[in-house]
Amino acid sequence: MEDHAKIERIIRMLLLLSGGIKYTLPELSVKFCTSERSISRYIATFRDVGFVVECHQGRYSIPRVAEPFKAINELLHFSEEEAYILSKAIHSIHENNVLKSNLINKLYALYDFDRVAETIVKPSDSDTVHQLIKAIREKKQVLLRQYRSSNGNIVRDRLVEPYDFTTNYTYVWAFDPESHCCKLFRISRIEVVEVLNCEYQHETLHQKMIMDVFRISKPEQTIVKLRLSLRAYNLIIEEFPLSEKYLTPLDDNYWQFSAPVCGFEGVGRFVTGLCDEVYIEESESFKAFIREKIKRYK
Repeated sequence: MEDHAKIERIIRMLLLLSGGIKYTLPELSVKFCTSERSISRYIATFRDVGFVVECHQGRYSIPRVAEPFKAINELLHFSEEEAYILSKAIHSIHENNVLKSNLINKLYALYDFDRVAETIVKPSDSDTVHQLIKAIREKKQVLLRQYRSSNGNIVRDRLVEPYDFTTNYTYVWAFDPESHCCKLFRISRIEVVEVLNCEYQHETLHQKMIMDVFRISKPEQTIVKLRLSLRAYNLIIEEFPLSEKYLTPLDDNYWQFSAPVCGFEGVGRFVTGLCDEVYIEESESFKAFIREKIKRYK
């Protein structure tokens, strides 16, 4: 019984230290009803087995990116019933809800592609995602059959090298040999994925580019500063949850949005849809972009 309590204490301490909050030895001692000397021994053991335990000004934490943490948690699994309930719960949350994004990120820290995909991916996209997972693991090229591109208004097959997903499996990162660059392909626009018996030919060129809060990805970024009404604030939070950290409250139910964006297409669509609710404070180049866009509507 004593061994069981000790193991439980160690696991709970690992989870606590990896939760993003730093703790002192006295605080940990109180939380786990044991001596500071025992806490120090546990921390030393964590480091011995490969965990990165950081200490800043006497406060301890385990970075979430620590690889051993993922490896240990891969021993855990959902039962069939638990996975079904979790799947239903996640899918009941709006696609762009902040809570859903946070939950998915936490699951990513604990489980590999297959286990997360099983509970998060929409049933209609499940086969597509699992075929892409297989291709990524085996480093194989794929054909995205009948990919529906919104940019060119074209439906056609695309030969690509997939290598990563966005955090909620909405997009897959892939190298496109035709245009010789890395692109995002939306999962829901892929009819079928055909894994080819051909290994990566351009692996050294695979890279994840920056994606802004409006889900636009380009190498360069520009700072845009907006003043939003209450209505515009509510809409940007609901449609683009990652914008929340770039919002600052002002007087009289107004908010300031200041963030780097990858081009003006994404933020431009948001602003032109709410012309009476948004005031552009910066930048001049973005103002010129919006003026030109409005001219084309006339």
